[in-house]
Amino acid sequence: MKLLELINNGILAYNEYVGGVALLLLLIPVGIYFTFRLKFLQITRIKHTFRIIAGKYDNLGDKGDVSHFKALTTALSATVGTGNIVGVSLAIYYGGPGAVFWMWVTAFFGMMLKFAENTLSLKYRIFNRDGSVSGGPMYYIEALKPKIGKTAKVLAVIFAIAAVTCSLGTGNMAQSNSIADAMNQSYNVPTWVTAIVISMLVLLIVVGGLKRIADVTSKLVPIMAVFYFIAAITILGIYITDVPGAIKLIVTDAFTGRAAGGGFMGSMFLFTMLKGVQRGLFSNEAGQGSSPMAHAAAKTEYPVREGLVASIEPLVDTLIICSLTALVIVVTGAWQSGIEGVGMTIAGFQTGLGQIGLEGLAQHIITFGLLLFAFSTIISWSYYGTRAVQYLLGEKMIKPYYYFFAFFVMLGAIGRIDIVWNFVDMVITFMTIPNLIALILLAPVLSKEVRDYFNLMKKKNFKN
Repeated sequence: MKLLELINNGILAYNEYVGGVALLLLLIPVGIYFTFRLKFLQITRIKHTFRIIAGKYDNLGDKGDVSHFKALTTALSATVGTGNIVGVSLAIYYGGPGAVFWMWVTAFFGMMLKFAENTLSLKYRIFNRDGSVSGGPMYYIEALKPKIGKTAKVLAVIFAIAAVTCSLGTGNMAQSNSIADAMNQSYNVPTWVTAIVISMLVLLIVVGGLKRIADVTSKLVPIMAVFYFIAAITILGIYITDVPGAIKLIVTDAFTGRAAGGGFMGSMFLFTMLKGVQRGLFSNEAGQGSSPMAHAAAKTEYPVREGLVASIEPLVDTLIICSLTALVIVVTGAWQSGIEGVGMTIAGFQTGLGQIGLEGLAQHIITFGLLLFAFSTIISWSYYGTRAVQYLLGEKMIKPYYYFFAFFVMLGAIGRIDIVWNFVDMVITFMTIPNLIALILLAPVLSKEVRDYFNLMKKKNFKN
């Protein structure tokens, strides 16, 4: 146990003084940079984006594995997960309601980071001998070779190793840990039982590859999102007069801070900001470089189109779903309960639904929602891991990786919540930092892609 605490303390120190500083200096500033450079594309081209998602420009003859919509739902299934239920409550527990404001900021500018990384992923994707697609930051980082020489390959390998590590943390251990915690709190199911069941189910699904994952997640994501949305909206409807006050609290608390979870470099403001940025990144993964591995498989010859599709993810994931969770927690007063993790969210829903005599439904809604959210995240992240493994070691190592991945599902389910989440915060930075560096260096390429695409759309008289 002493060794475990020593490791945990080392991870905490890294998260606060190394990884945390890097995120604050890079993530939002790079998002702001692309937002202004590309003239607020996430707002000005949103109608065109929804036309793409609706299939208005689909061409069955385009190369790729899945449609725009399936690529989006696969990526969303990896982001819409534990971060929306547990991540929000942890952000508030450690950083106060103000942390939610920084989640919003991360999401808004993260829309442009998603656009940038996914456009580049499509541009530099490769087609395998069997016709399948491989893509992601590894490939566009390699494209930097004319600029930075052999360093490009080194940076790409570092990213790929980080992606494998992150697939075991972000998309795996945090998810199974939250499922096990919720099942234990709601139904007294031993964590080891949940661990075994989830790991076996994961193995049954992931061996089918991306197409089966896309089929499963394209059905799960809309169902679970609507299910959770209705429950949260019902509660906010009950507390409608308290919603403006909750929003005001979130905004004002973002610059004052009132959590008792510790301090970051002596400043509660910076600590609140850090927790919001960390949980925002965990929630929507903008800038992390994960979703490009799913979107690279989209059937399109225009990289900008898939970049626009991907830009919607932070809007759905953080600005809508996470906001619902946060507002429920704040309006019901659950944020002051002192409960850590999923229990805070359950408390908020119990208080809210208790107003109409449905208090008993709360734990079922949260547990069922969390189960679907987190499980779909696990199976989608297994695909991300395979792309990185293939890049590093070749296709022959994908099957062994699946078994290794399933083992970490089990490990996460029985692990301590604080250690699991600290590990997650650490490994996320390993992917995000090299990815953001690559995006900055490839900014001129991205600008040209955008300019050329919309000039072409103008010539063809397509609606923008």
